[in-house]
Amino acid sequence: MTPDPDDPFEAEGVLNPAAGHTPDGRLHLLPRLVGAGNVSRVGLAEVVVEDGVPVGVTRHGIVLQPDRPWEHGARHGGVEDPRVTYIERLGVHLMAYVAFGPLGPRVALAASRDLVAWERLGPVLFGYESEWDVDFNMYPNKDAVFFPECVPGPDGEPCYAMLHRPMWRSNWLGLGDALTPPAGVDDRPNIWISYVRAAAVEADLSALTVMRSHRCVAGGEFWFERAKIGGGPPPIRVPEGWLLIHHGVDGKVDASFDPSVPSTAVYRAGALLLDPNDPARVLDRTAEPLLEPETVDEVVGTVANVVFPTAIAAIDGRRFVFYGMADAKIGVAELERTST
Repeated sequence: MTPDPDDPFEAEGVLNPAAGHTPDGRLHLLPRLVGAGNVSRVGLAEVVVEDGVPVGVTRHGIVLQPDRPWEHGARHGGVEDPRVTYIERLGVHLMAYVAFGPLGPRVALAASRDLVAWERLGPVLFGYESEWDVDFNMYPNKDAVFFPECVPGPDGEPCYAMLHRPMWRSNWLGLGDALTPPAGVDDRPNIWISYVRAAAVEADLSALTVMRSHRCVAGGEFWFERAKIGGGPPPIRVPEGWLLIHHGVDGKVDASFDPSVPSTAVYRAGALLLDPNDPARVLDRTAEPLLEPETVDEVVGTVANVVFPTAIAAIDGRRFVFYGMADAKIGVAELERTST
């Protein structure tokens, strides 16, 4: 998918889509559309498949735009980088998205039964826990995504769980590196998990907006993750556990996105295998990236050298990963399982 230069709502880029199936079974993307003034919206586009392979999209308009005060700020704004998880037990598509408002990027949630009509559940709040000695609500936060089914919480109770990436090394609020990281945690941005009891959610869906029992899942360990890592598409269940495709960043990242500051960052994709009995625990991970910028569309764009996986879908028994290309276009790659 490439931006339509004649459409003011996407003239500056289409990228980082979510994915889901409408009730009739058709596969759709929910791309981030970037319009004039760097304002982002979430669109809906049906995937065109030929010979079992995604080759394009048919656009069906906009399903979410920044029309709430907490979704737009003075210098930047929008609803960005949606991740959509279909939770069969609840019968809903759950969208975790970035609400880029006056205080910078925050995680917010919306729910839908058909991918077309979305009801906002609101911004996510994080309960205070003394072991970390910080308020997670003060951090900018991105890359949030839910598991598609209940998982064991820290006390063994069935929970819905969200992976996310709080950031204390950020200049969105003009604070530089002044934000204090949680006690005992690496000062680089890591992937975290937070939970809410299943019983509370099944009584009231809005309970998903108050997350607790925060745990650090993974930080950068290998060379392509030296600057930071973050989550990608919703985790998928495989025989060995939960497979999470993630992104790793190497190089210097300008968190303020000041165009006058050169960036040497390279975004690549890797994978984590999480314990099905304790999804805060990493069983294994890729020491080398699965995907990295190689094509012209991945190397040259709004932000150079970026592959940014955000959605995964099955077509005729094959799995395809949809990803942002240099923050300007959307690409697709097949994810194959090989035996060793």
